[in-house]
Amino acid sequence: MTFKMIHENYNVFDLKRSMAFYEEALGLTERHRIEPADGSYLIVYIGNDESDFELELTWLRDRKEPYNLGDNEFHLAFRPDDFDAAHEKHQAMGCICFENPAMGIYFIEDPDGYWLEIVPNK
Repeated sequence: MTFKMIHENYNVFDLKRSMAFYEEALGLTERHRIEPADGSYLIVYIGNDESDFELELTWLRDRKEPYNLGDNEFHLAFRPDDFDAAHEKHQAMGCICFENPAMGIYFIEDPDGYWLEIVPNK
């Protein structure tokens, strides 16, 4: 038996802001969405042509404050085709939150505080 990873969910406070961040920082765009008739939530799946894995962004209408991510000891990782150009772009965006030169990686932070690891090609 095998299992294929299909998506990861992040709850977001401001869906438009989050979608704009993920498109600018990582080139992820909307693939499809779920919108209930009562408008109580929106689920937007974003991704790119490099993989069929999707990031699910969930917005809840009645949420009044940003999410508390605790120690934020989780993350998704991305491998750009041009690590140096990605680093330069993220530096210009001001979203790099941690760098580990010894490991050759860095992290960017989305508008809700989720960390995303950027790793070089091996």
